[in-house]
Amino acid sequence: MSVTMTPAANERVKSFMANRGKGLGLRLGIKTTGCSGLAYVLEFVDDLNEDDQLFSIDDVNIIIDTKSLVYLEGIELDFVKEGLNEGFKFTNPNAKGECGCGESFNV
Repeated sequence: MSVTMTPAANERVKSFMANRGKGLGLRLGIKTTGCSGLAYVLEFVDDLNEDDQLFSIDDVNIIIDTKSLVYLEGIELDFVKEGLNEGFKFTNPNAKGECGCGESFNV
């Protein structure tokens, strides 16, 4: 199982964690929603759940629950700035399509 992060994403998560001042890492998960059915979820993690898997990438912990792991295998997390907008970008080899707004995907 592989999960990767670009240097830009890694630095951004480190910055968020430092500003927050506590926590084990960042949870990457999915939820059922949106036009295409699934959407990515990012949230801080203070305690691991029993079904969590932890991936340590250059001093950043990414935590993914077992249910989400099936849909996220091989994902790359990036942080991009496009004009006045900035945010995380997900490159997921399992995604077969996205909705027009890019907020949700299907597999």
